[in-house]
Amino acid sequence: MMEDLVIGIFEESARLKKEFVYEYSEAILNLGILMAKRLKMGYKIMICGNGGSAADAQHFAAEIVGRFEKERKGYPAVALTTDTSALTAIGNDYGFEYIFSRQVEALGQKGDILVGISTSGNSKNVIKAVETAKNMGIFTVGFLGKDGGKLKEIVDTAFIVPHSKTARIQEVHLTLEHALCNIIDLYMTGEITQEI
Repeated sequence: MMEDLVIGIFEESARLKKEFVYEYSEAILNLGILMAKRLKMGYKIMICGNGGSAADAQHFAAEIVGRFEKERKGYPAVALTTDTSALTAIGNDYGFEYIFSRQVEALGQKGDILVGISTSGNSKNVIKAVETAKNMGIFTVGFLGKDGGKLKEIVDTAFIVPHSKTARIQEVHLTLEHALCNIIDLYMTGEITQEI
């Protein structure tokens, strides 16, 4: 039955999310609290990725700047994927692999957080952004897939979805982003008081 194809997609996605959260639940909570604390201190979150991961970066930033589920003030988050003039100028003048690192250099400061999203773990422009961020004292996080690639070795915290299908990896990443947004909201409204 063709319905089995659809059911299989949903079951695979659900299984991956369940396996992922059992492995990373404590790390997710800790990162959400760290993000909330840094935002409260006036630092920002920068997010980058390519293709579907660029869309995830924008989605994640929008939830932080606007709100997720709780009414609260807006906090600074920037998707480094949205300024087409900067992206095309940097890509043209320096090369595509520098489109994010140049923005990190220009916009970032020590105490900020950079989230690099890469389903392969090997996106050159995300790697360059992370390297630049680390040199600036910016805390780095990887939302990764497959075996984590080169990024798992250089980020401060790695979240790896060990699967070969990009779509399944992105579905877990989106749920991870929503979980972090929820933790940020709850911390900012005083409903989470745990410290890390």
